[in-house]
Amino acid sequence: MKAIFLAIAAGALLAGARAGAEPPRVVADIAPVHSLVAQVMAGVGEAELLLPPGASPHGYALRPSQARALSEADLVFWVGPGLTPWLEDALKTLAGDGATVALQEAEGVRLLDYREGATFAAHDHGDDEGHGEHTGHDNHDADDAHEDHDDRAAQDDHDAHDHGDHDPHIWLDPVNAAAIVDAAAAHLVAADPGNAETYRANARAARARLDALNSEIAAQLAPLRGRPFVVFHDAYHYLEARYDIEAAGALSVGDAADPGAARVARIRDAIRDLGARGVFAEPQFDPRLADSLAEAGGARLGVLDPLGAEIAPGPDHYATLMRGIAGAMTACLAEGG
Repeated sequence: MKAIFLAIAAGALLAGARAGAEPPRVVADIAPVHSLVAQVMAGVGEAELLLPPGASPHGYALRPSQARALSEADLVFWVGPGLTPWLEDALKTLAGDGATVALQEAEGVRLLDYREGATFAAHDHGDDEGHGEHTGHDNHDADDAHEDHDDRAAQDDHDAHDHGDHDPHIWLDPVNAAAIVDAAAAHLVAADPGNAETYRANARAARARLDALNSEIAAQLAPLRGRPFVVFHDAYHYLEARYDIEAAGALSVGDAADPGAARVARIRDAIRDLGARGVFAEPQFDPRLADSLAEAGGARLGVLDPLGAEIAPGPDHYATLMRGIAGAMTACLAEGG
């Protein structure tokens, strides 16, 4: 009888331990990814955001607390080395036994190639809705093919793209965001099968919200098709491809690179020649150059932020970010805006 009692007690203790087990320790690299992961983890646990709002993902020095978070993580979700090249070595050193998930490689994520040159040629994204996978680099126009030999700009192009051919700003397509949700759910289920049904239900709800968001933004941006604009740096290719709107060019080759004089001249000519409706700055950088180009070309000045530096991190961050970008584009490019 005593042995039976002890066995029952031990079983109860084990069941209690499983029921009260800590959720996986999860880290996400940037706020939009963190938002999507947080939706999947709702009711189970909270992911830790690695990069604080406003920090550039392309170059960052980890604080000791952030290094510790990586070393203690069971799962790390990151876009990949194309966005955070400095994080690749840190993960190899710090992540230990934790699983690292490069979301650029996740099933269902459509990748687009970098665009070359200051100005971009119009192109077909491949399917009957204009949303197909892009293959090969976009060919810039004939003038771009005979580059102006601005050595600084050429070196900037090389430096900006030497970590891969694919544009890493994958989250700016809500269909990619849905694939990120699926990848997060699959890895969380594998790491924490006791909460599998919660993760799966959360993922289904998140996908439904993303589908609705995609339809909402598609309807909002449809009137902007055919209205050329210039962006601060080439971060919005996924959004442009999803909604069939096209940037005419990018002022800078990257968010950490100052444009050379030849590149600025090419953008100034493009604004004038194409009748660009808007020039978009970014809140983290001095807007004076973008402002002067907009004024000289008779275009409006707008502001886009691909990371949502002013938006509170959390489950609602992603939808707020995407609606903010769509709203800023509409305000700048719409007729009579």
